[in-house]
Amino acid sequence: MSRIAYVNGQYVPHNEAAVHVEDRGYQFADGVYEVIPVVGNKLIGEVGHLDRLWRSMDELKMAEPMKRAPLKLVMREVLRRNGVENGLIYMQITRGVAPRDHPFPVDAMSSIVMTAKKTSPEKAAKKAEQGVSVITVPDIRWGRCDIKSVALLPNILAKQEAVENGAYEAFQVDADGFVTEGTSTNAWIVDQDGTLITRAASNSILSGITRADLLELLESNNIKVELRSFSVDELHTAREVFLTSSSSYVQPVVEVDGKVIGNGKPGSISNNLREIFMDYMNN
Repeated sequence: MSRIAYVNGQYVPHNEAAVHVEDRGYQFADGVYEVIPVVGNKLIGEVGHLDRLWRSMDELKMAEPMKRAPLKLVMREVLRRNGVENGLIYMQITRGVAPRDHPFPVDAMSSIVMTAKKTSPEKAAKKAEQGVSVITVPDIRWGRCDIKSVALLPNILAKQEAVENGAYEAFQVDADGFVTEGTSTNAWIVDQDGTLITRAASNSILSGITRADLLELLESNNIKVELRSFSVDELHTAREVFLTSSSSYVQPVVEVDGKVIGNGKPGSISNNLREIFMDYMNN
């Protein structure tokens, strides 16, 4: 089955999908996006992802390309046409096509594209069994990281540095020496007393939907968590470290900046939280 993309009202072969050269997403990164995991034909955290998508558009004063109900129908049709039962659906909305000029165009219509791809649950499970490594890098992003903008160049540079150092992810560190988040993940630690800690939602991080769902699961399971900033030193000396994202779910981290975390294997708390989250996704 060949892949199908959705582009501004049309379903087209993936390799023929295109937008105009003066689309503002291409020229100015004037756009937003969302990635939603799909497990067993179920869109995980769908309401949260769409709420965040609409919030991002509102924060950028961007017109919605369609109402939420038809968007949900298009999402499911894209999944159906691509035969995706387990995978990811990606959608991107830009301010549209207009002659290149910095101010908002007066009459441009928002553009929307959507794609879907299959992923391997077995591959993700194997990575979780082994754990991953991360490095820390300076956070050089703009001041509105809470908006899920397509302007991801700082994230790309940090991710590339991680790859060049043989790491899975890079945790970004603010000017005060506190971890903000990963390039496409939220960062968590478990301190030596067994307390879960993750940074509170603010303009300095993207409030991940997996993060939010996990926080709700923690509350329902009477597991306490501290919402606060933590330092690189706390990260290095943590009992456990893990990250969350729509594609990694709950991913244990066993090494940070070349320093082994715990005994170098996924910790019991991280594993337990992953099991709780996997149960949530599969039920």
